[in-house]
Amino acid sequence: MTDELDLLKKDWQKKEMDMPKLSYSDIHKMIWKKSSSIVKWILIISILEFTLPHLLYLIPSMEEGLKIYDNIGVSNYLLAASIITYIFAIYFIYQFYKRFKEISVLDDSKSLMKKIIRTRATVKHYVIFSLSMIMVTIIIMLIGVFLSDNLADAFPELKEGLKHISEEKLRFTLMLSIGGFGVLLTLFMGGVYFLLYGLLLKKLQKNYKELRQLEF
Repeated sequence: MTDELDLLKKDWQKKEMDMPKLSYSDIHKMIWKKSSSIVKWILIISILEFTLPHLLYLIPSMEEGLKIYDNIGVSNYLLAASIITYIFAIYFIYQFYKRFKEISVLDDSKSLMKKIIRTRATVKHYVIFSLSMIMVTIIIMLIGVFLSDNLADAFPELKEGLKHISEEKLRFTLMLSIGGFGVLLTLFMGGVYFLLYGLLLKKLQKNYKELRQLEF
């Protein structure tokens, strides 16, 4: 039995010697390529996220829904919030493009680690900003409903069904509905961001740890 084990050990050692060994440079290049690919996907997802929602405006019923904002007097405030959102969204997309161009250049481990940290910080700031703007939009709508003089007129398609409901009860119901929807939407988008960006950031973090092991 001992002779058989010795033979197996020798055979395994021989196989180990025949297996190709990766150098420091090879491992570094592999991590660099993976990181560059991850940042490219972050850029692609951010562009799709910015452009795809605008297709909703092509739906006829969407135009009708936008009239409600005029009726409760918040359309100008929402327009201002949208402009701010567009400006920052374009800024972040540009930052993701810059991070991609930076990380596409083969550097030493320390420089690559710095670029990974910078990319992760940019993504986190983008997610925080996006979720914050959803909350700001909901708050503007809540204020609009709270300050509206005649809510029944603000929703003409529901006017007949709202005749027997007091203004205060209608105001409370609408604010509760909008607030509840806002919380659910924020949580949903937080989950989407976690799935899309969180998983990519996790992979970047893994690359960062591998680089630290190489360097130290």
